[in-house]
Parts: sequence; C-alpha cells; structure tokens
Amino acid sequence: MSEAVSVRVEAGVGILELARPEKFNCLSMAAWGAIGAALTRFEQPGSGVGAVLIQAQGKHFCTGADLDEVRGLRGDKALLAGFLASGHRVLRAMEASPLPIVAACQGLCLAGGLELMLGADVVFAARGARFGDQHAQFGLVPGWGGSQRLTRLVGLRRAMDLYFSARWIDADTAAAWGLVSEVVEPEALHAHALAWCTTAAERSSSGLALMKRLARQGLDLPLADGLALEEDLAAQALLDDDVSEGLAAFSARRKPQFKGR
Repeated sequence: MSEAVSVRVEAGVGILELARPEKFNCLSMAAWGAIGAALTRFEQPGSGVGAVLIQAQGKHFCTGADLDEVRGLRGDKALLAGFLASGHRVLRAMEASPLPIVAACQGLCLAGGLELMLGADVVFAARGARFGDQHAQFGLVPGWGGSQRLTRLVGLRRAMDLYFSARWIDADTAAAWGLVSEVVEPEALHAHALAWCTTAAERSSSGLALMKRLARQGLDLPLADGLALEEDLAAQALLDDDVSEGLAAFSARRKPQFKGR
C-alpha cells in the first residue's frame, strides 16, 4: 500500500483504490508503481485473487496526471519520459494480466483517468459520471495510451470529437458508445462492481485468462488468424482440469468448484 493507492483483498477480489480524493485521485509515479506492484502480487499462484477491481475514494474517479509532478519534471526530458513510461508499463500489464480487471467510475473520469479506465476489461459507471479526454483544453496530448486505445474502442470520429473538443460525455452516452459496460445508480456502484468481480473470481481462472488472451490478442490479428488461434488454443484448453470439473458439475447439476488461484 502507498499513500496514493489503498490495496486489499475481499472475497477473492483484489481491490485497488485510488486514495487521493483531495487531489481528484490524480496519477503520480507512486500511484502507478503501487498499482503495478499490487497487480504483480495478485497474479501470483496462491494469492487467492481471481479478479481485480479498480475504484476510487471521494466524489471523482480520476481527473488525470498529477500536474504538480509534471511541472517538476519538465526541465528534464528523461524524467518526463520515465513518468510516461510508468503508466504505459502498468496499462500494458493490465491488458496482459490473466485476471479480469474491472474499473468502477464515479464523478469525473478525465484525461489520465480516462487512460487508466481504458486499460480495464470491464467498466461500470455511476449514473452522473462524466468522461472526457480533456488534454486539448490545456495544450496537452495523451501520454498514457489514450490516442491509441480510445480510437480502437469507440472509433476514429468519436475519439477525434473527444480529443479536439475536450468536452465531457455523460455515462449513458459513454455506454452507448461502448466506452463503459454498464451504468448503475451511484449508491450501488461499488457494491455492484464488487459483486460482479466476486462472481468472476469463482470462475475457472485458466478459462477466463484464455478468453481474455484470445479477445485482446485477436484485436490485432486478421479475422482468419484470430480464428486459427482460437481453434488451436481452445482444443488444448479442453484438456484442462477445470473443464473436467465443469463437465462433472454439469452432469451432476451442481455448482462447479474450480481450483482457483
């Protein structure tokens, strides 16, 4: 745990909670380091963690990078590059992680906060939450993958709209665009996201990891190559012990008891 991020495990779910509400949970190198270290720990065999939930304290999810830290680094290009690299490393690790990673967003989710959310697999938004790129308003550009992930998720024209206008969209619009998975009432956000993660943590960890790999890796492949990858890996997966348990549970009309992490 660091002052920037609170880390705990509940019911098989690793919870990463941005913990700087007085600074709108802005992202510093320390925050990225804490997220990355916790994710590595959650992925270890025997951790008991089957899913990860990223949430935030206070009224807002995250409004971007810690600009005080950025100002202090602007005199040294190498230090600035390191600051950006810290976020890229963690976001790539999130996408490559075998664990399902969920973000629960309330209030404002802007700029670097949007980039953090874009690295998650599933996103729940509180009704009333607002999302935006924001960089153009202050002469900045995305530095943690927003210029690449946003276009892939919502399409070029919608992404360009958010980049150039710096406007905010509401949660319902974000859902319609495919930016978030589901909109829930604000008072239910964290309980709903935790319940989803708890259910996911009860699934076959090897099965979920393979589905995530196929979906994410397939995005960068021609369809024929993606289908060939699925055909190859799915055949091997059918030999997994969790499949034996799942089939036995189906035959016995009981809930599977997967081996977990």
